[in-house]
Amino acid sequence: MNRFNSNFYKIAGITLLVMCISSCSSDDDDDLGNWVDRSVFDGSARSSVSGFTIDNIGYMGVGYDGDDYLTSFWSYDIEGNYWAQKADFPGVARNAAVGFEVDGKGYIGTGYDGVDELSDFYTYDPVSNTWAEIAPYPTVRRNAVAFGVNGNGYVGTGYDGDNDRKDFWKYDPKTDTWVELVGYGGNKRRSATSFTINGLVYLGTGVSNGVYLDDFWVFDPTTESWTEKLDLDEEDEYNIKRSSAVGFTLNGYGYIACGESSGTTNTVWEYDPSTDEWEQKTNFEGTTRQDAITFSNGTRAFIGMGRTGSLYLDDLDEFFPSDEYDDED
Repeated sequence: MNRFNSNFYKIAGITLLVMCISSCSSDDDDDLGNWVDRSVFDGSARSSVSGFTIDNIGYMGVGYDGDDYLTSFWSYDIEGNYWAQKADFPGVARNAAVGFEVDGKGYIGTGYDGVDELSDFYTYDPVSNTWAEIAPYPTVRRNAVAFGVNGNGYVGTGYDGDNDRKDFWKYDPKTDTWVELVGYGGNKRRSATSFTINGLVYLGTGVSNGVYLDDFWVFDPTTESWTEKLDLDEEDEYNIKRSSAVGFTLNGYGYIACGESSGTTNTVWEYDPSTDEWEQKTNFEGTTRQDAITFSNGTRAFIGMGRTGSLYLDDLDEFFPSDEYDDED
């Protein structure tokens, strides 16, 4: 072999090695995030449930199972990996309600009973396993978004039976009153999602007039002000727009997963609040779904229930965003 050919093959070999390293690195990035099966829900499969997380217990109930609207209510023990049935939700059976947690108590209200949009609201005490009715939401609503932060509950957007909405209301548990907020400049919508990082609430996705929305906002409860962030399709590689997704927080990052966008999806996106950028993670490993439930205590996160078409689901998976994908879990 002459010197020219020898150098050519050396250069070619180095090039192939670099390409392989680059390709392997890219594959690793694409496969970052692992899902592990957890205890299947003890009750009937359902979608459009509502809930909240208190310490290491996730709570969820109501919903629709394909035949009936439901009032049953359950808890999931994050550490013990088991379900337990709790006192039934006291209001009329419904789905598409909202839930949030404030100071160790849960709240569920609004929704749809198959005929009408609803406005009644209830609080749940996990210590006594009892419910109490509170002041109703000021207007009827379903498919709204809700969060608890800074000692108050907040509910907004959704559908009132005639129109998609963009209003927001604050609930004060100390006075049992609702007060309307001003200053949200986003689009009206239904079936949006949110997550909370370091006391700030991020809100996006949803649909209105048949259009999946791309505006993305952050709410500061100390000033009760909204600030617009980069759109969810700001970069060509982003494909985050959807409705009926779940949002949760894990180790200082926000996540939007599953949902519906011209069909159910299982894609998962991670949000870095320090850079206002998104990164795609390993897809949710279970069946593609919309109208699921999520539990997160800030260091562990789970997705379960929901539906795909007319198939209602009862599985539950835990997400490990920094682990490499393992299809054996």
